[in-house]
Amino acid sequence: MFEEKAGMVYRTVREVRGPLLLVEGVRGAKYNEVVEVKLADGTEIVGTVLDAFEDKAVIQVFGQTEGLSLDTAVRFTGDVMRIPLSDELIGRVFNGSFKPLDGLPDPVGEERREVFVSVINPAAREPPSEFMQTGISVIDGMNSLVRGQKLPIFSEAGLPHNVMAAQVARQSTVLGEEDFAVVFCAMGIRHEEYDYFRREFEKTGALDRAVMILNLADDPVIERILAPRIALTIAEYIAYDLDMHVLAILTDMTSYCEALRSISVAREEVPARKGYPGYMYSDLATIYERAGKIKGKKGSVTLMPILTMPGGDITHPIPDLTGYITEGQLIMTRELNAKGIYPPVNPLPSLSRLMKDGIGPGKTREDHMEVSNQLYMAYAEGVRARNLARIIGELGLSERERRYLKFADEFERRFINQGPYENRPIERTLEIAWDLLSMLPEDELIRISEENIRKYHPKHRKAT
Repeated sequence: MFEEKAGMVYRTVREVRGPLLLVEGVRGAKYNEVVEVKLADGTEIVGTVLDAFEDKAVIQVFGQTEGLSLDTAVRFTGDVMRIPLSDELIGRVFNGSFKPLDGLPDPVGEERREVFVSVINPAAREPPSEFMQTGISVIDGMNSLVRGQKLPIFSEAGLPHNVMAAQVARQSTVLGEEDFAVVFCAMGIRHEEYDYFRREFEKTGALDRAVMILNLADDPVIERILAPRIALTIAEYIAYDLDMHVLAILTDMTSYCEALRSISVAREEVPARKGYPGYMYSDLATIYERAGKIKGKKGSVTLMPILTMPGGDITHPIPDLTGYITEGQLIMTRELNAKGIYPPVNPLPSLSRLMKDGIGPGKTREDHMEVSNQLYMAYAEGVRARNLARIIGELGLSERERRYLKFADEFERRFINQGPYENRPIERTLEIAWDLLSMLPEDELIRISEENIRKYHPKHRKAT
């Protein structure tokens, strides 16, 4: 029975605000302590202590909040929220409260580990330096993902970020390493998106090396606070205990931040920018900074959070704060999407701050960085020529400007654009890049050394 379990039981709920309960007369409540809540109809749900002061405790309830009233009984367990962990989690699908969605029994782990844990100690971090191949040219070629990096995708509503997330999950690999897994966490998704992710992972076999945490839009909002932390706890176990390389994909972090704001409003906290809580920066950091490499550990956690910018505003608090914490960003644009380009990632405002550490001789190829720099320069010239042509017409452009305009069109059509099931090795990506650069005179390739031009330029390859 509820009353017979260990722990203090209180029937002193004084206030109910959505998923929050204010309990008085509490002694010794701890932050993040697990509580069991019994409703008037006998239903039992789980919650955690969100705040404790004097003899009061604020409890956030996970699960449906219908039936919460002042008659609710609360039992404090004295323990924090933990989940069972084992290698049998790989291939499983769970909801935001870690309940199975695949019809299999609840997991039984070798150990139970806390989900609300601190981030990696900076002194224990090892700088990321190994290339991770996604099979997507605009990422691998110009904004390379490095093992242990935090590289977010900034998108907008209506853009195919879910398709890209599934493609990255299917195709990503660490070159030369077989022990690789994906932890995929989706928050606040619609039923059709849920069906899409399940179908994609199952039919392509990606689920065999993945763990999925899926929170639907009609699931309790409070679960979105829990879901990414469950996902990263699993990722840390697979990486640092099972010595595997893990890619954690979190989508959509905007849904997470909206849940954070709704809790802040229920607690009547003083809002900051656009109504979001002032501590949102530090809260996001407790998620993002759990990714990385640890000295002395073979495994690693690479993080790719995805967020939709409200109104396409990159200065909105969510992308703004995310950009401060992470190491770059991939930006999807409506302009490329309107042209039928997939993935519509614009490389010019995109950035991978750790790219230089993960590419080059012995990692990808010695010409990789030079080719990337030349592509940036040539595409920027082409975009500038395109904008000028909108004013004076294409006939008013110089021969050089028309050449770069043609390059920009071909670059979007052949390099950025690729099928959602097309997996390009890095060698194929660089081959396409050289074919495009051969459209330009050799004396325009000022970012590439003469040695690499002679070795990789299509004209010289044919001559050889």
